[in-house]
Amino acid sequence: MSGVVKVSMRDRLIEAGSELFTAEGLRAVSVDRVIERAGTTKVTFYRHFRSKDDLVVAHLELRAEQERHGIGAAMELAAGDVDRTFELIAATLGTMACTPGFRGCPFINAAAEYPDPESAVRRTVDRHRSWCKETFERIVAPLRLADPAGVAADLMLLRDGAMVAGYLDGEATLAASFLRSSRALTRVPVARP
Repeated sequence: MSGVVKVSMRDRLIEAGSELFTAEGLRAVSVDRVIERAGTTKVTFYRHFRSKDDLVVAHLELRAEQERHGIGAAMELAAGDVDRTFELIAATLGTMACTPGFRGCPFINAAAEYPDPESAVRRTVDRHRSWCKETFERIVAPLRLADPAGVAADLMLLRDGAMVAGYLDGEATLAASFLRSSRALTRVPVARP
């Protein structure tokens, strides 16, 4: 039986929850549905998660890890070339946001379903969005722009728009638009207010 990877029950629950959350929304999916999809019991579920919200947080942390890995890989491959970094991010956004079954950014969707800014879900969303903005600021740092934090916030807005456009536009259109917009933001220094 070499070559068979055993998946932990916690990971199976996260995978089952992620599939259902992506297809139907966070609030619409019950713990019972996740348990059924994972093929386990309530006792096992609650051994790994105190509540459904804890599972939602784990789902978002997994999605954050995936996005961070993708952006990190683009940065590494581009080796400091800002424009190449954005080319790679644009291509990844286009591919990811236009896959069948994609229903928009999981972080934007979670924020819409969990309006309380103090909830664990919203704090998870906020941490990831902060990471994205900080990373965009690191990407543009070599350009010595007048307002790198402002440009990073604008790039975050572009990323959010790309995630929403993913199921409305085609992959090539989305990637080209993100790349054009990121180039427009990074080639002209932003004046300080």
